[in-house]
Order: sequence, then structure tokens, then C-alpha cells
Amino acid sequence: MIRLNVHEAKTHLSRYLDQLEAGEVIVLCRRNQPIAEIRGLPKPQVGTRPVGQFAHLFSLPPSFFDPLPEDFLEELGA
Repeated sequence: MIRLNVHEAKTHLSRYLDQLEAGEVIVLCRRNQPIAEIRGLPKPQVGTRPVGQFAHLFSLPPSFFDPLPEDFLEELGA
């Protein structure tokens, strides 16, 4: 955990970015009293997700693909 006073954070925040990415936490202080925490964000997943990876958890009946009733479509304004 890194403790920084507001002035030091404003002046030197870019110095600490690598440490934030590595999982370090910065405690931001005003007059040496903690007021906030700064944490890095998790890295986004890269690559594509596999299609159908949860297909085994549910199934759709064939009627799911039937056209909707006309009166229902009229209520929707479609």
C-alpha cells in the first residue's frame, strides 16, 4: 500500500501507474489523513469468447422461433 498526500499525487501520479497496474493500492491522504483509495482496473479479456459455451445449461423449444401473434405485435406498435 502506498500512501500519498494530495500534492504529491497531483505532481507525481504518473510515476505510480505501473505499480497500480501490478495490483498496488494508493491511499490518498489530506494532511496525512486517509480520504480515498486508488486501485487499478482489471485488465480486459483478450480474444474471442467461444460460441455456445453455455448451450448445455438451457434449451429453446422449437416454438420459440414461431412468429409472434398479430395482436401482440399491434400492442407493441410493430
